[in-house]
Amino acid sequence: MILITGATGFLGHNLVPQLINAGHKVRALVRPTSDASFMQALGAELAFTDDITDGYAALQAVQGCRYVIHAAGLFRFWGDAHLFWQTNVGGTTAVLNAALAENVEKFIYISTIAVVGRTPSQGRIDEKTICRPQEPYQLSKLEAETRVLAYHQEGLPTVVLRPGAFYGPWGRYAFNRLFFEEPLKGVRIKVDNGRNITFPVFVPDVAQGIMLALKNGRPGEIYNICGKSLTHNETNAIVSDLAGINRWRINVPTWVVLALARNWTRLSQVTRREPFYPINMAPYVFQNWHVCTKKAEEELGFVPTPFIEGARQTLRWYKEQGILKLRRFK
Repeated sequence: MILITGATGFLGHNLVPQLINAGHKVRALVRPTSDASFMQALGAELAFTDDITDGYAALQAVQGCRYVIHAAGLFRFWGDAHLFWQTNVGGTTAVLNAALAENVEKFIYISTIAVVGRTPSQGRIDEKTICRPQEPYQLSKLEAETRVLAYHQEGLPTVVLRPGAFYGPWGRYAFNRLFFEEPLKGVRIKVDNGRNITFPVFVPDVAQGIMLALKNGRPGEIYNICGKSLTHNETNAIVSDLAGINRWRINVPTWVVLALARNWTRLSQVTRREPFYPINMAPYVFQNWHVCTKKAEEELGFVPTPFIEGARQTLRWYKEQGILKLRRFK
C-alpha cells in the first residue's frame, strides 16, 4: 500500500492513475470536502483529514503502508508567510512523524527546484547548488526538505524530488496560465525580450520520477526532475505554433512589470485577493533557470518528455475540457 498526500491536486491527477495502472494499491489522505471521485473510480482507498498538520490523522492514514509519497503543499506566488510555513513545514513534519512511527520503507518528498531561490550567474542548477530562497514559498519548502533529510538520519529512508515548473493536464496556475492560457486568450506579452530561461516539467514526468524513485531512489538523496530548460521565446514559439496563433509578443520593460507587480501586491493587502502579477513571481520570471537532471537520468532512469510533445498534450487537454477554443491545433 502507498499513501499519497496532495492526491487531489495537479500532480495527483496525473500520479494516481499511473500508480494504479502499474498495480500499486493506493490510499490517499484528502480533505472531506475535496473531490476525490476520480480516485475512487480507479479503486483508490481514501483517508480523511481537515488539516495536514494533524498528526493523529496522519498516523491513522500511514498504518499498513509500505511507502509514503508526500506531495501535499501550499504553492502560490502570494499569501501570508505563516500559512506557507504551517502547511509546507508543519504538514511535512506531521507526516514524517507518522511514517517514522510506522517504519515506512521509503518516504518520497515532493519539493521543488525553486528552493534554489537566487540562481547562479554561471553553470547549471544541480542538486549541490547552494540554496538562497527569496520568498516565503521557497523558504518553507527548503525548511521542509531539511527536515526530511534529518529524519533520514533518524532511520527513516527518505528521498527528495525537486521538480521544475509544472505544466500539463489538470493545471490552471503558474506556468500553464502564463504560457498557455494567457497567450491563447489574447494576452501576448513578454519581458526582457523573452531571453530569460524557464524550467518546465511535464507533470506526467514528475509522476514518472516518483515511480522510478520508489524503486531506484537512494535514501538520503535529492534528485532534480525537470524537462529541458528553454527561453521564454522558445516556449512561446512552440505553444504558438501548436495552437495556430502568431508568435508575436509585445515586449514590456522589466521596470514596468515590477512596478505593476509591487502596486498590485500592495493593493492585495486591502482586497485580500491574489494580484494578477504578484511580486513574488519575479524570481521565477526574471532569472535564468539552467537545470541539470543528469543525476536523475543516471540513477533513476528518468527520461523527460520533449516540451513540444508535452505542450501538445496540454493543449489537447485544454481543448477537451472546453477551457480554450483552439482554431487550429497540430
